[in-house]
Parts: sequence; C-alpha cells; structure tokens
Amino acid sequence: MTFANITIMDVVKSSTKKKLHIIDFGILYGFQWPIFIQKLSHLGDQAPELRITGIEFPRPGFRPAEFVEETGRRLAKYCDRFKIKFQYQAIARKWETIKIEDLNLSSDEVVAVNCLFRFKNLLDETVLADSPRDMVLKLIRTINPDIFVHSVISGSYNAPFFVTRFREALFHYSSMFDMFDTNISRENQLRMNFEREFHGREVMNVVACEGWERVERPETYKQWQVRNTRAGLKILPLKKELVNKLRCKANLYHRDFVFDEDGKWVLQGWKGRVICASSSWVPA
Repeated sequence: MTFANITIMDVVKSSTKKKLHIIDFGILYGFQWPIFIQKLSHLGDQAPELRITGIEFPRPGFRPAEFVEETGRRLAKYCDRFKIKFQYQAIARKWETIKIEDLNLSSDEVVAVNCLFRFKNLLDETVLADSPRDMVLKLIRTINPDIFVHSVISGSYNAPFFVTRFREALFHYSSMFDMFDTNISRENQLRMNFEREFHGREVMNVVACEGWERVERPETYKQWQVRNTRAGLKILPLKKELVNKLRCKANLYHRDFVFDEDGKWVLQGWKGRVICASSSWVPA
C-alpha cells in the first residue's frame, strides 16, 4: 500500500495536469485511499482534483454494486474533510467485460491504474480459453496509463492437480500463521476474526473447490511479469529513495520479516519465503 501510494504521488508531482484519475481494480473497502487523500491535501493549492473509479466483482442479489458504491460515499466524506475535490464512479461487474468507454477517460488527467493483490481472483486459461487475466491486462494497456501499480500475492498454489496445490498452500499458509504466532497472541480476538473471515475462506476455496468455483488462484511474481510483458507493459526500475524508505519501515518490525528486491520487484515475506511482491509499469 505504501509502495503504491508513494509511486502514484510521485507521478502526480511530476505532472502539470490538475486532475488525477485513479482506476482501482479491487477497491473493496477503499482502505488504501484515506492516507493518500491526506497526503494530497498537503500539496495545498497544487493538489489535483481526484477522481476514483472503484472496480469490484458484483455481489449476489438485487444490488450488485451497493458495496462498492458505499465505499465511494465514505471516500467522499473523507475528501470533504480534507478539502479535496472528488468524483467517484462505481463499477461492479466481471472485470473482463469492462470496456475502455466505461471508464470515461479524459486527456486532461493523470491516469493511475492500481491493483493490490486482487488479480489472483481472476480465472485463468486453465478454466477459460480467453483468459480473463490477459483480457484485463490488455484493457490496462489500452487505457495507456501514466502508471500501473501491480501488487500480487506470490504463490504457487494454483496448480490443477490437488496434491501439488495442497502442498504449496500448506507452505504458504504455514508461513502466514507462523508470522501471526510470532507477533500476535492466538487469543487476540482481531486475529481470530481475521483468520476466520479471510484466511479460513481462502484455504477452504483452495482445497475444496475446482473449476469456476475456485477463485483463489495466485501466481508467482515472475509469472505475472511474463503476463504483463506479453500484454504490452514495461516494468519500471525501482527508485532508490523509495526502496530505502520501505526498508527503514521493515526494520522497525521483527527481524524475520523479509524485504528484498528482484527484477525491479519489491518483495516482502517471512523467514525467507516471499509472500507478496510489488512493481510499477507503463505501456511499452
């Protein structure tokens, strides 16, 4: 989240345009943006108008977009508090069906595409011949953004064979729970809620579901690099000052937290195992 916010802010500061359009694939609750809005307010008169297009998967029922619309209302209140001009558009549909016309792009705005850890929920070519992952990446290339920030859960538990998938999921989630055990008491109610509502559902989906029903499908950051490059995107080098800032943050926590760089990706993990990775891209 810090990597994404700093990267987008650097693009804003280097541009003469007075509008910023963030297209957030997988906005969920919008937790990423309050601190970013606060940082924008520090620019004073130089702060751009902010427009966010929040994209989510549709919820079941008669109001598939209600959840993502509520996120927009919360962010609007936050922008009012910090005197940032704000517009919001909610899109709740299958991501691969979104067309560039749906995004209402304008030539007078800085366009930043953002996706934090949610591409893993898109189906791949093992389920559909026309991979939704590749279709969304091609859409992003067509958008021609000033920056695309891509953060992924780096995992290998997307194999079509159950035993391989189970083993890789075991390794991944063992690292996660070991990290929790080292830093948070098992009796902590917030931890128990988080494990049940998030990791519990993820593990159940990985182990018990197949085909269309299995929505937890992570790939390694190296596999994502191949996909992104094939879609016509070019990875940007990491800025030394940004890496140093993130490394200083990591040093404030337990010594077993991993912070590293590889192939222009920032890597984070636990006890030598990479859990997530972040990078920034532009059209090639």
